[in-house]
Amino acid sequence: MSFETAGLYDLRGLKCPLPVLKTRRRLKDMPSGTELAIETTDPLAGIDIPHFCNQEGHELVRSEKTETGHRFLIRKG
Repeated sequence: MSFETAGLYDLRGLKCPLPVLKTRRRLKDMPSGTELAIETTDPLAGIDIPHFCNQEGHELVRSEKTETGHRFLIRKG
């Protein structure tokens, strides 16, 4: 279930809470329905990103574990 995209937002190397904060900031300026793919290495992102999507009304389209962390595809609510 790989999803490579030209719009991959690279958040590798950032520790909690930065991946969520930067994702929130990036989504803020995007139109509803737009998809954003992010990649993280923070182990807590596997919990934090799905929780963030649920709290903020965004759809977590896909989530996958990678060798170094996680990849997520989020559709802005």
